[in-house]
Amino acid sequence: MSFADARRSSDERRISPVFWVLLAILGTSAWAVWQGYGAAGFGVFLFVVAGWMVSLCLHEYAHARTALHGGDITVGAKGYLTLNPFKYANAVTSFILPVVFVLLGGIGLPGGAVFIERHRIRGRLKHSLISAAGPLVNLAFAVVLLVPVGAGWLDGSPGTAQVGPYLVHTFPAALTFLALLQVSAALLNFLPVPGLDGYGIIEPWLSLKTRRAVEPFAPYGLLAVFIIFWQSQVNQWFFNLVYQIMNLFGVDDFYIYFGQHLFRFWQL
Repeated sequence: MSFADARRSSDERRISPVFWVLLAILGTSAWAVWQGYGAAGFGVFLFVVAGWMVSLCLHEYAHARTALHGGDITVGAKGYLTLNPFKYANAVTSFILPVVFVLLGGIGLPGGAVFIERHRIRGRLKHSLISAAGPLVNLAFAVVLLVPVGAGWLDGSPGTAQVGPYLVHTFPAALTFLALLQVSAALLNFLPVPGLDGYGIIEPWLSLKTRRAVEPFAPYGLLAVFIIFWQSQVNQWFFNLVYQIMNLFGVDDFYIYFGQHLFRFWQL
């Protein structure tokens, strides 16, 4: 490898300033929420939105990094390894819409951003792992957030907010709501629906005839999921499942409710 090639490879993997800014916002808002500095609701809002965007970057990075090791050496030149959200194939579906859905409904809408040159990758298992890498990051993120809350390590955190008759520790509440987004995003992404990662996991194992029959519906998979989840009964069933998963970590519904309540600071 020449010096120019080495330098180009290093540039392709250098973390973007945009991602560093997101981390700075996440860290600053986390400190403010922990200490109880400033308006509690707005601090929780900044922390959750920044944390959600960081997780989206890591989700797409996981797809790209797994693809790189699977044989697609073009992901670096496309900027996918820089953690820069503006380098992804579709910033609207990957970042803008997910953030809007968090604001509107508190659901972790999955995005689809990195364009993988699948013909460069050999082996069905590699294709499945590339698709699974993103939602697995969301699951890992959720575990990291839920363990300290469920274990009660943060119950004595200094930052508190008075919500009606309740005194709420804001930091564990914020972590819990961010974890809810991660769990919901992982569950949605694992659905075997064309256009989502769940279908990408099983697609390599389907017959060519089946894949060709499903292919025209892929662009509408996410829209179909949105329409189905707009139904109150399906939405309720889905969130009951999310709450049950979070309860497995010992997280009380108290933090789930008040985390979302504080996030919507404009309604306080």
